[in-house]
Amino acid sequence: MELPDDLIKLQRAADDEGKKLEHLDGDVVTAQRELWFDKVAEAQAAVAAYAKDNGLKGFDAEKRLRQVTRHLPKPEE
Repeated sequence: MELPDDLIKLQRAADDEGKKLEHLDGDVVTAQRELWFDKVAEAQAAVAAYAKDNGLKGFDAEKRLRQVTRHLPKPEE
């Protein structure tokens, strides 16, 4: 399943915001967590819309998106 670049960018942006939490403390964590949640919600809404528009199961589209953004591609991909 080929995914559009905009979905990949949204998911990577959400992942990047989540990674920032590892190095924060105090009130800054709360603000960063809210930003991360917003990015995650944006990515999830976009992948759900993509799946619906293309007659795909949302789970399958989201699973593929996570594979693309969080794992190195296999040689045959």
